[in-house]
Amino acid sequence: MNFLVCVKQVPDTTEIKIDPVKNTLIRDGVPSIVNPYDGYALETAARIKDENPDTKIVVLSMGPEQAKNALRECLAIGADKAYLVSDRAFGGSDTLATSYILSQAIAKIEETEGKFDVIFCGKQAIDGDTAQVGPSIAEHLDMAQITYGVEAKVEDGMVKVKREADVGYTLTGAKMPCVVTMTQTFYEPRYPTIKSKMAAKKAQITTLTSEDFTVDLERAGLKGSPTKVKKTYVPQRRKDGMIVDEGSVEASTQKLVELLNGAMVI
Repeated sequence: MNFLVCVKQVPDTTEIKIDPVKNTLIRDGVPSIVNPYDGYALETAARIKDENPDTKIVVLSMGPEQAKNALRECLAIGADKAYLVSDRAFGGSDTLATSYILSQAIAKIEETEGKFDVIFCGKQAIDGDTAQVGPSIAEHLDMAQITYGVEAKVEDGMVKVKREADVGYTLTGAKMPCVVTMTQTFYEPRYPTIKSKMAAKKAQITTLTSEDFTVDLERAGLKGSPTKVKKTYVPQRRKDGMIVDEGSVEASTQKLVELLNGAMVI
């Protein structure tokens, strides 16, 4: 089997800084990590590979040169090859532009690596929380998709995914090729070994720019992003508050309504 795992390097901090002009993240001087949900996606692919040793795992990321650090971490954990999509023309892309660029890059990578049976993604990135890129990639590539997976396995040419539902879990299957997005799984991602880290440092990571694959630059970067950030701000943390506990749900609810009425909230 042939798997692709899309990963994103995200800031490892809650002190996010925003460019006041472009309304984009300022990454300089901020430590970065592999997006945790993407880590679960990679671990899911690796677990399937454990049972099917002939499986190949390719990881793909879009970002600046420093994103290669995240890709090397993925190589140390279990990926076989890595690609970075990086071009100044892609800077400031929103989720629509990002998913379009990645879908075009995936088509190019398949010319070398072969068609992917499953494309795994994290359900969302912790710096944006949109949960839009994975499903949008599936739409661009005209593939079936399963979202919010917590477990996945391959049987009889199908991917069977246990996924979060509003209440409990559902079991959903899709024929390959397809896109699967993973949320937090029942298991933690594996740790790399010293040997795998050393091998990852020496591994070659292929960088793709806008000159290496077909991409309409009118649909990329800030120019190709219909989503515009109107305002960004850090919410104030309020320390004042109160706990309403009147001894029962009914009495507490009545007291809460009285307080909210008194404050003219409702």
